[in-house]
Amino acid sequence: MIRAAIFDLDGVVLDSMSIWRDLGARYLLHRGLTPEPDLGELLFSMSMEQGAVYLKAHYPLQQSEAEICGGIAQMLKDYYVQEVPAKPGAAALLAFLAERGISMAAATSSPRAHVTAALDRLGLLPYLKAVFTTGEVGVSKHEPVIYHLAAESLGTAPAETLVFEDSLYALKTAKAAGYRTVGVLDAHGETDQAGLKEAAEVYLTSLTEFPGHWEPLNK
Repeated sequence: MIRAAIFDLDGVVLDSMSIWRDLGARYLLHRGLTPEPDLGELLFSMSMEQGAVYLKAHYPLQQSEAEICGGIAQMLKDYYVQEVPAKPGAAALLAFLAERGISMAAATSSPRAHVTAALDRLGLLPYLKAVFTTGEVGVSKHEPVIYHLAAESLGTAPAETLVFEDSLYALKTAKAAGYRTVGVLDAHGETDQAGLKEAAEVYLTSLTEFPGHWEPLNK
């Protein structure tokens, strides 16, 4: 029987993945500069610091690389605090699980202050017993440490805990550690949807599909 659920946030509960491709362009537009058409794709695989170096080298910015990085970081924070929406169906899914006595936690790679502000604004934070971040844990989702900590906080074993992820590598980590896995499509996230579908016990193109899988998961 399923007794708990652990949610990734970006791309699963929060509809936030597009901002990671838009940040550089937003920064430039805010300063009256026109970004190149494929800037988002160029910066997506870079760290924030690497992105700042690229922008400084390719655009007539007066700010230092450190100032550019700080400006982008502030824009990202403002986006989470003020703008980011929930994924369609997220509130209904959390309510569905809460009604069935399922304890829930979050495991995210984003900063705690960002995601908790967004969840609080959207009215979703009360559903979560705890929020764990890879930054605070000190280990990425290539290792199952964050899932184990979340499950421990919920008092459940991996075999009775669902993990919702939109990234293939993270889903594989959870699956290998014995968790029940739910893969979630995000249009701005994982490119290998076939792999995600194969790795997931349940694959969702929309969170609204989940209630239809509830009974089969608990057989």
